[in-house]
Amino acid sequence: MRPARVRTAGTAAITLTLVAGLLVSVGAAVTVGPADLSIGTVWAVIGEHLGLAQADVSVLRDHIVWDLRLPRVLAAAAVGAGLAAAGAVMQTVTRNPLADPYLLGVSSGAALGAVLVIVAGIGGGMVAVSGGAFAGALATFAVVVLIAGRRGALSPARVVLTGVAIAQLCAACTSFVIIWVGDPNATQSITFWLSGSLAGATWAKLAWAIPALAAVLLLVLTQARTLNAFAFGEEAAATLGVDVTRTRWLLLIATALLTAVLVAISGAIGFVGLILPHAARFLAGPDHRRLLPVVVPAGAIFLIWVDTAARTVFEPRELPVGVLTALLGVPAFLMLLRRREVRG
Repeated sequence: MRPARVRTAGTAAITLTLVAGLLVSVGAAVTVGPADLSIGTVWAVIGEHLGLAQADVSVLRDHIVWDLRLPRVLAAAAVGAGLAAAGAVMQTVTRNPLADPYLLGVSSGAALGAVLVIVAGIGGGMVAVSGGAFAGALATFAVVVLIAGRRGALSPARVVLTGVAIAQLCAACTSFVIIWVGDPNATQSITFWLSGSLAGATWAKLAWAIPALAAVLLLVLTQARTLNAFAFGEEAAATLGVDVTRTRWLLLIATALLTAVLVAISGAIGFVGLILPHAARFLAGPDHRRLLPVVVPAGAIFLIWVDTAARTVFEPRELPVGVLTALLGVPAFLMLLRRREVRG
């Protein structure tokens, strides 16, 4: 076994490499598309808007970089980082290696809320849809908490079963609404949103998504030692002085709220929160003090490039990003199942 200092140094090198890769990915992904842009142009525009330098760039290129592509790339980074971190926490808190951020039915509730807004024609465009999705996600999580947390108890098995049941109920209600309305235009919008898309990313959405992400990540990082204790079971965690019930409530609520925010701006993007934590454990090990700093930039980089492929590979058509994450995630998921079966 490697000494702790060696492992820490190795993880720090991996984290710094991933952070550098994230910065490069943000600049490079913005250049990809029909318009001919260079990384120099991208950083010049960013520098000008941040007041760091003057950029000799046309108004059109400035608009493409700052108003169209950069918000989408940053949204992909935020969603990827948030889902990956939430997945790592959920897998530990529920002691289920196949758990993901949508385990509590948040994505299904968000989908139902978005569908009801689209069908009812409430508000203006994607802003209203995102609001409906956020409200639906919170309502679903509240129902799960009320059922699974009866009498203050919050066992992992009860949480999982309740989340699955409520998610199926929301999915059934969503299908019923779509079939009942029978509007082709509404159905097309609903289908694209349910498959996950970052096409509607704006600075306004990032203004509340990024603070939520930062707050939850800070909380989770402060609970890294506690998460390590959870990995050994509830009794072991309690022996080590962890208030199991309180901590589980805190982490589940925090990750559920973060997931609700992310789903509201991107729709349901599957497999990111399931597969990325396992990939990060392969690089950094199970210790959450090293795992979390690795899984966050890894998830961000992954979703940036998957979304870039989704919007460019089939031009002029755009593929929902959730379709590509599923195509990549399903084989990885099956490999994970096979690995666990062989080891079991």
